[in-house]
Amino acid sequence: MPANRKTAPVGAVILAVAAAVLTGCERGSSTGAAPSPTRPATNGCPAALARAEAAVRQAEKTDDVAAGPAGGPRAVPGKSIVYVAQTMTNPGVAGVAKGVREAAKAIGWNVRVIDGQGTPAGIQAAFSEAIALRPSGIVIGGFDPNLTSAQVSRATAEHIPLVGWHAVASPGPSKDPALFTNVTTRVEDVARISADWVIAHSHGAAGAVVFTDASIPFARNKSDLIEKELATCPGVRLLAEENIPLSDTSTRTPREVSSLLSRFPDAWTHSAAINDVYFADAAPALRAARRKGTAAPYNIGAGDGDPSAFQRINSGQFQAATVPEPLSEQGWQIVDEFNRAFSGEPASGWVAPVHIATAANSGGLTSWDPPGYRDAYRKIWGG
Repeated sequence: MPANRKTAPVGAVILAVAAAVLTGCERGSSTGAAPSPTRPATNGCPAALARAEAAVRQAEKTDDVAAGPAGGPRAVPGKSIVYVAQTMTNPGVAGVAKGVREAAKAIGWNVRVIDGQGTPAGIQAAFSEAIALRPSGIVIGGFDPNLTSAQVSRATAEHIPLVGWHAVASPGPSKDPALFTNVTTRVEDVARISADWVIAHSHGAAGAVVFTDASIPFARNKSDLIEKELATCPGVRLLAEENIPLSDTSTRTPREVSSLLSRFPDAWTHSAAINDVYFADAAPALRAARRKGTAAPYNIGAGDGDPSAFQRINSGQFQAATVPEPLSEQGWQIVDEFNRAFSGEPASGWVAPVHIATAANSGGLTSWDPPGYRDAYRKIWGG
């Protein structure tokens, strides 16, 4: 699949391709029981529904949103950082790079972006070039550090701190690979709020399909967590899990969606996918079946939020919601984390709260840019 078809987690995707790790289902397989005749007509989980509705209301807020860490060190002057990008054709990687540039200007640092062109050889060359520039710090922008282990070791030996974006699965510091910190949302939070949206939107009575790529451990874990949360509501039935590799979404998804429509013509009401790209590729099959773009199945992307997803949501084209990454904010956080490293302080521990974007709260925009964080970081840095 072309790099610009996905935004996260790109590091996990590259690792999976390099390692060829398969974790359970057959590629392109579908699992799920036949429709049950005992599907509840109304809410079958009052407690779970109330909890899900409260969580969704909080996640849909666009104001009164936490704007970063409470405090931190003042700006260390005269620093330079290099952003090694997995590929700048990836909207997530490029969006974070834009935020890094903006934040570096605000704090008074120099920044350079080197494009790895989306291949292991290109990323390794870009990382080597970054080290040769002898910067104050290097950003690992959306790729797995294990693919550049030699460069990581060199940077560590030269005492160049490394900050990752989607470099490993979890936010925070990492010992192996050696990262001062990794900036990302928590997969547990993203998966949970995506499933909660299905529960809340369906009022506790849904027939759900989950789209995943079981060849990627990170994606497999995310879809497992989505299904676990859906199971907290007995009124929500998992009709099928569609295992479609991200590299095959354009060819496989239309065919599998047509099959789902045949198998579950009325029962399929909601979907959650580990990446928004599944719904870009589902749209032709849904359109061919004369489904309305604003009707069932109602679809949510669990952790992506690239501009095309917002466009589908805002125009009512077969996607109702996404859980987007706050890309620019994460760029500012990366700069703040370097400032902490240069000051001899620990990582902030800050993780941006999850957000749900819909046509009702996006304001017609094509990205999630929370309010307040720019002023908050300038205040921390003394600007």
